[in-house]
Amino acid sequence: MTTTAAADPGITRTRSLLRRGVVLFLIGVFFALILNLLQVQRNITLFPADVLGNFSLSTWWVPPVCGTAAVFIGLMYPCVDVKLGEPLRAKCEWSNVIRCIAVFVGINHASAKMDFANNLQFSLTLAAMSLGLWWLFDRSRSGFGLSLFIAIIATIVTQLLVYKGVYRYTEPDFLYVRSWLPCVFFSGGVTIGNIGRQLAIYEKETEKEHSS
Repeated sequence: MTTTAAADPGITRTRSLLRRGVVLFLIGVFFALILNLLQVQRNITLFPADVLGNFSLSTWWVPPVCGTAAVFIGLMYPCVDVKLGEPLRAKCEWSNVIRCIAVFVGINHASAKMDFANNLQFSLTLAAMSLGLWWLFDRSRSGFGLSLFIAIIATIVTQLLVYKGVYRYTEPDFLYVRSWLPCVFFSGGVTIGNIGRQLAIYEKETEKEHSS
């Protein structure tokens, strides 16, 4: 019975999705805490400042929401790749993923630390850095389209949350948020997408080893 269950492709796929989902959720929570720390250093509130402190009733939901979003994005990327005929490529290696994460954190660090003469110049610089991230570590049509879609949706949702007073930004210049926020969401989509792809490749290779 155990052998039959292990060989069942449906059960194997479910286990694979659960494993990848757990990893992506933890990565999303970790990124949420790191990004908050970088923003708080310059009094730019991406999340309420006490999220790193006592997880008060007003902020406990932030890391789980980011973790859930990471699960959705990380599982969606490899699925869309297959649907569009862009199979998982060998370019997605762990070393590449680590570098992508480092650049993503660097972009967020720049959004908190760099000073420019005006916000437009700053936003254009971050946009160029985000496109550079996609070009270096992705270059797929699906990756660009999904990251752009994620950036638009996430920015709209953030605008609504800030409008409703759930949290706020200091010195907003793009309605209720900062104009560079879509760039951060875009680069985040590329990064989580690459992690999701690499996890899918790893699971696929592991299944082949077990079946051989």
